[in-house]
Amino acid sequence: MNARIALVLVVLLVVLGGGALLVREQSASRGAAGSAALGQPLLKGLKAAEVAAIAIRGPKGALTIERKGERWAIAERDGFAADFDRVREFVIKAIALKVGQSEAIGDQDRARLQLDASGTAVEFRGADGKPLARLIAGRKYFKSEPENPDKAAGDGRYVALPGEEKRMFLIADPLAQASPNTADWISRQGFAAEKVKSLEVRAPEGAAPGSSWRIERAGDNADWKLAGGGEKLELTKANAAAYALSLIELADVAPKGVKPEDTGLARPTLVEATTFDGLRYALRVGKLEGENYYATLSIAGEAKPEGKDAAERLKKIAERLPRERALAGHVLLIPKSKLDDTLKPRSELLARKDDAKK
Repeated sequence: MNARIALVLVVLLVVLGGGALLVREQSASRGAAGSAALGQPLLKGLKAAEVAAIAIRGPKGALTIERKGERWAIAERDGFAADFDRVREFVIKAIALKVGQSEAIGDQDRARLQLDASGTAVEFRGADGKPLARLIAGRKYFKSEPENPDKAAGDGRYVALPGEEKRMFLIADPLAQASPNTADWISRQGFAAEKVKSLEVRAPEGAAPGSSWRIERAGDNADWKLAGGGEKLELTKANAAAYALSLIELADVAPKGVKPEDTGLARPTLVEATTFDGLRYALRVGKLEGENYYATLSIAGEAKPEGKDAAERLKKIAERLPRERALAGHVLLIPKSKLDDTLKPRSELLARKDDAKK
């Protein structure tokens, strides 16, 4: 081996050795960066008291929840009330998030983990509208792959942070609430037509015969009578039809400007209940959307309860009535199961012939 060949080999060894050292140092640096983040808060410095709005943006929708005094409202639903407990829980959960794993990733991994435009962007904003903290919620993490990942709860979630797009963070919470669907955020409190005195269902013109009917009673504990006929009612079904309106919960609220022709509210079924407390609830029911009816509500009259518990009832009604009246400005979605007993045809309210002879 001559001197020239020996020199070339020495140079190659130095270059290769230096490259290996560089790779080792870069790998150690990445590992150290990831290890340093473990157990640290994901959204550093986020404080619940400073959060005035939450903006959620996904590939299929957008949602902005804003604090309005002591309540929270959904901007995309014309200020419809959000569920205070759900909002508070989400903010507290976000503050408590800890980094469980942190790794550098490339563009392909970002797309695979939905940490790019296919993910869900969540932004917490202050009263001045400026962002306090942001994250991108990607795919759910599973310790063992379920049969249906879309419906499974998940054991955690892959997330990314602004300014660190080339790094993946794994958290131990699936962040199911990070959703732009209004049904996941609205206050489900509907209305309560209690102590019903009369109940009438009027089907639209052209409906099947027997779709419309009216029942009434003389007192809160009196039996129901069917108006316009001598048939005998099955009292349990009449009670169920009226009692169903005493606790109506909501499934969702429709977007502002939805057309009556699209909701069936151009030709609705009218459900009208008057109460012994002096109120009249008028519910217009449209078509089914999945398992929910489109509906609108109006409430007329002034609460004037009577009896020994009048003062207590008046206080109870005064607490809920402003919220119930506020529903009048929205197209609601009410679960079908909540209205099934009320929307029965007339024939299904009647006692069986054998029972009617008794």
